[in-house]
Amino acid sequence: MNKAKNRLPNATKLDNYVIEKMLGGGGFSLVYLALDKKSGKKTVIKEYMPSKIAYRTAGLNIEPIEESNRDALVQGRKSFFKEASILAKMKHPNIVHVINFFQANGTVYMVMDYEEGANLQAYIKARGSLTEIFIRTVFPQLLKGLDAIHSRGLLHLDIKPGNIHLRPGGRPLLFDFGAVHQISQSRKNQESQVVTPGFSPIEQYNLKGYVGPWTDIYAIGATMRACIEGTSPVAANTRLERDTLRPASVAFKKRYSAPLLEAIDWAMEVDPLLRPQKVSEYLEIFDKEYTIVDGSETALDKFVNNFPWIK
Repeated sequence: MNKAKNRLPNATKLDNYVIEKMLGGGGFSLVYLALDKKSGKKTVIKEYMPSKIAYRTAGLNIEPIEESNRDALVQGRKSFFKEASILAKMKHPNIVHVINFFQANGTVYMVMDYEEGANLQAYIKARGSLTEIFIRTVFPQLLKGLDAIHSRGLLHLDIKPGNIHLRPGGRPLLFDFGAVHQISQSRKNQESQVVTPGFSPIEQYNLKGYVGPWTDIYAIGATMRACIEGTSPVAANTRLERDTLRPASVAFKKRYSAPLLEAIDWAMEVDPLLRPQKVSEYLEIFDKEYTIVDGSETALDKFVNNFPWIK
């Protein structure tokens, strides 16, 4: 089943909202631009729609493709509802704000503030290698948001460029908390985990892997490296067998400062024990003095040229 076939038609009414158009989606959800009839404001609505196991009926309900898929559909709805309830309680300038969530059409909907800007993954694809000042502007903000998540005893576990939204002025938003977990105090079997090659560390490949703040920090480091390299890093399970990934401090030393490259390498250690164990510990490295290596333009000029939404 493709996304276009499973999408809600434009002008569909949901609770107090009217669907204007589909913005996109993945294997488990569809995302729409909608109008809040009460406030007149634009909103973004995320709908739980697992296309591999479910389809949309003529009456717009979500039903399992096979009866054997029903339990998985029900469990997925519960997880989606959990994600919405967690985000509705989170108030941080760098974490997506959920303003409402509800059930309808045999599924769950999450309503979020509409924010101007662009997706980091699309931005990397369009621009290729991004500047140091861009990275130093965006990532400390993301880390502070991540620290707020960890302080609530939660892990994101799916940080990657596709889950980061860039607003005007270089203000990032972290979203898509569908893989969120409680921080465990033991190595007992984890809940099923999302794995994104290149961004998920080795402990996420094993349900007995001991995930923690260091797991999200690896993904942050990998995302920074993707901003520099313009592509996803080598997958962690491949690196464990034979690590061919050149340290950033060697591969990019002619273009970026040593403190930044060392920060990326530290976050991307294959061994979890060698990584920063807390976000607060990792943030300290961004306070180190540095010099822009490529001085052909001023830092501000480079930032404006590579990030045109700045205001």
